[in-house]
Amino acid sequence: MFSWANKDGKKKDPELFQTVSDGLKRLYRTKLFPLEDTYRFHDFHSPALEDADFDNKPMVLLVGQYSTGKTTFIRHLMEQDFPGMRIGPEPTTDSFIAVMHGEQEGLIPGNALVVDPKKPFRKLNAFGNAFLNRFICAQMPNPVLDSISIIDTPGILSGEKQRISRGYDFAAVLEWFAERVDRIILLFDAHKLDISDEFSEVIRALKNHEDKMRVVLNKADQIGTQQLMRVYGALMWSLGKIVNTPEVIRVYIGSFWAQPLLVPDNRKLFEAEEQDLFRDIQGLPRNAALRKLNDLIKRARLAKVQAYIISSLKKEMPNVFGKENKKKELIANLGEIYAKIEKEHQISPGDFPKLSKMQEVLAGQDFTKFQGLKPKLLEAVEDMLANDIAKLMTLVRQEEAAMPSQAVQGGAFDGTMNGPFGHGYGEGASEGIDELEWIVARDKPTYDEIFYTLSPVNGKVSGAMAKKEMVKSKLPNNVLGKIWKLADVDKDGYLDDEEFALANHLIKVKLEGHELPADLPDHLVPPSKRGQ
Repeated sequence: MFSWANKDGKKKDPELFQTVSDGLKRLYRTKLFPLEDTYRFHDFHSPALEDADFDNKPMVLLVGQYSTGKTTFIRHLMEQDFPGMRIGPEPTTDSFIAVMHGEQEGLIPGNALVVDPKKPFRKLNAFGNAFLNRFICAQMPNPVLDSISIIDTPGILSGEKQRISRGYDFAAVLEWFAERVDRIILLFDAHKLDISDEFSEVIRALKNHEDKMRVVLNKADQIGTQQLMRVYGALMWSLGKIVNTPEVIRVYIGSFWAQPLLVPDNRKLFEAEEQDLFRDIQGLPRNAALRKLNDLIKRARLAKVQAYIISSLKKEMPNVFGKENKKKELIANLGEIYAKIEKEHQISPGDFPKLSKMQEVLAGQDFTKFQGLKPKLLEAVEDMLANDIAKLMTLVRQEEAAMPSQAVQGGAFDGTMNGPFGHGYGEGASEGIDELEWIVARDKPTYDEIFYTLSPVNGKVSGAMAKKEMVKSKLPNNVLGKIWKLADVDKDGYLDDEEFALANHLIKVKLEGHELPADLPDHLVPPSKRGQ
């Protein structure tokens, strides 16, 4: 049994992610890497993982066409400029910038970055100097960067010339990052929704990572409500043609910078959307271990399929003559080989690599050096998926429960968490939270008139009598049941005039589209019950 799964009472490492990372590193090195190495997984799909890939903080990748506000978005989150930052209406960011935490503010150039074993970027040296000259790390002390790292990318332009002139495979670099980051945010400008050829290629390169993708429709304060509806619909239609998934990608609408809103009509919508996006990003540190676990499982499934494909090709190759012709024939008929493996080993079609890409890489391979099927290597991976991952998942849950909730702090994340400018403050059940007068008292005379028509006994109405009035709201029974539970403050099964007024106030809150609180807030407790 691995040391990280011991239950014998020995002292565990108090760092949740470090402990789970150690388990993942050991599983990868001892069980998955041998299979990958034998069947040339790293030549076809993704470079070998290193310790830094398991130890690094959660990363957020920002992708979008030029002038969609990617760099401004980062500055908005951190509420601070970062080294190497350039903002403008024209294409300004021409480099990949990894914004990471550091004690001293400064820049690390790409060639130095990829030789640092503590950074998860060593395998990027495969993209050559053309890329490394356009890759830097901006380090700075910032509370947001204590929990996450952010990757800013060059603005995507249109046209074949732009793609070629980069000097490196832009889509392949983004795909490399996509495999390793925790969240991919695609930014769109409300004024230019045209998705260029290169952007379409990039989005397709991110396939199989749809679970990490979120879409931000930025600069939405520059248009009115009617235009915004049309723009949102056009964006969803465009994305639907490129991202072929049955689920709709989550789109956040807003204006992610610290400037006054040009058209404030949709202020509440923007506030709600920003809070939803912030909650999503703040949850990344808490879910980082599960994400790494999930990515390792996806990688293991692909490595198994790779082993079946390579061993099948090896099996079909002749021993002496006609090797080159047979190689061409096998590549041309790779789809049939896929179908045969799928049927023989009961593998889902979605687990197979893209056919055209596989054929392209196979054309440059020497089939005579391929290995035949080695059951022991596959059994080790099967054992990892069936047993070790389940034990590690249990450890993740145990240590999550033992540790305080982790969330991204600082920067824009602290701006609207508490106080009167927190989302929903003073609305719905929170109305009257900072007033001396009981907020229900404003409408209590109206509620009292109804109360006394219900024939109260000893100043109280029974549940049956109250129900006759409450069902007139046409709210479902489960909602009315919750309202009754909140309003019956003294839990005696009856409502006095204050409790009845409170019940009607909560009905009004619900009818206005607000959520009910889980527990009755202090400011809604009837004055006569506050001493109890």
